[in-house]
Amino acid sequence: MSTTLERLTADRETPNHDHGIPFGEAVRVWARVAALSFGGPAGQIAVMHRILVEEKRWIGEHRFLHALNYCMLLPGPEAQQLAVYIGWLLHRTKGGLVAGTLFILPGFLAILALSYVYVLFGNVPLVEGLFFGLKAAVLAIVLHAVQRIGKRALGNNLMLATAAASFVLIFFLGAPFPVIILVAGIVGYLGGRAGLSAFGVGGGHGAGAGAAYSDAGSALGEGVPAHARPNVGWSLRVSAIFLALWLVPVAAVVIILGWDHVFSRIGLFFSQMAIVTFGGAYAVLAYVAQQAVENYGWLQPGEMLDGLGMAETTPGPLIMVVQFVGFLGAYRAPGALDPMLAATLGAVLTTWVTFVPCFLWIFLGAPFIERLRGNAALSGALSAITAAVVGVILNLAIWFALHVLFHTVVERDILGMTLDVPVLASADWAAIALTGAAALAIFRFAVSTGWVLSGAALAGLLYRLVF
Repeated sequence: MSTTLERLTADRETPNHDHGIPFGEAVRVWARVAALSFGGPAGQIAVMHRILVEEKRWIGEHRFLHALNYCMLLPGPEAQQLAVYIGWLLHRTKGGLVAGTLFILPGFLAILALSYVYVLFGNVPLVEGLFFGLKAAVLAIVLHAVQRIGKRALGNNLMLATAAASFVLIFFLGAPFPVIILVAGIVGYLGGRAGLSAFGVGGGHGAGAGAAYSDAGSALGEGVPAHARPNVGWSLRVSAIFLALWLVPVAAVVIILGWDHVFSRIGLFFSQMAIVTFGGAYAVLAYVAQQAVENYGWLQPGEMLDGLGMAETTPGPLIMVVQFVGFLGAYRAPGALDPMLAATLGAVLTTWVTFVPCFLWIFLGAPFIERLRGNAALSGALSAITAAVVGVILNLAIWFALHVLFHTVVERDILGMTLDVPVLASADWAAIALTGAAALAIFRFAVSTGWVLSGAALAGLLYRLVF
């Protein structure tokens, strides 16, 4: 794939300056970034900033932040797309491919190994106890995500109203997540275009607040490399390649196996997710969880939390949890295949259709996105989408809480709406205590995610062994 793209772009990928960064050294650095990419997008972006801007001085502060803002406008995990973007700036197409692939590879392998352990030994007290603790910690982490993103996104009453409307639509009325994001984006676009100050973007995840490192003093410099300039012909060719890589396998699966086969459903569902995953992993997880649990029956609510615990404790984007969803879905409907083989293929297919579009968005749009910098209408759309995401994540937190803290949840008709209501007598007091302790550690003492997850897993293990 890399060779084909390089041949297609050879006529325009001659840099206008020599930054002097050997490609082999860049590969080693991207592998290091990938190995340290824990803690969700905030931690991953901070790692990239520290290594690429502060330590290596390969790219300047201003260019790094601009690239981050571009990636936040796109569907998909912004940290992985930022790696693709910077890799592409430094070493053209092959640089973007290597940076983006290395960013997800450690997490993919780790979650695949944990998935094997989960289905083979999940009922062993040791494993069950570890995941019991992880579920409680993940709930506290999701609540923290609501607070963290809310502080950034809800800077005025209009954004607060947008988040509240988003929550009401998805929690009480069951509105589809893609529709909520689409409506918020349209409203924000129109508001930004009208010049309303309430739709100004509040900033990204924060790359670090240290001293600025100038673009001119970086290896890449402040000029624009020749390959980073808009070229319609190149964009059309690279788009055709990545569209084919993304959609041809899905079409082949559907044609060969039929619409109702689990592989067809996985390919189509997660291809749809790749288009609407604005706002990061937490935003889309509510929709993925509800569809995977209630519509497709691929896994149970508690298992969704187990998968999120895997994603939280392994390097790579949090959206890698969808790999676990695809794994279990195929494992439980293997057809004529061995269940473990089907599960492995399900995990690979899910990962493929989730991340191939990320390369497409960068290689297609990056040469043109420079012209959109500071565009008020697009900034307004991003602000409104980010506010709506807060309401969606709050819905996710409540949905998780119901299934983590209570053994029994039933549907009730309330004022014409069908809502999940916990049976209070089924409260799991051990889970409540562990979640409270994790929340205290995160909110009051600012303990890192890794330590909270490790401590909760150990506490869950001890609890299960004792009781």
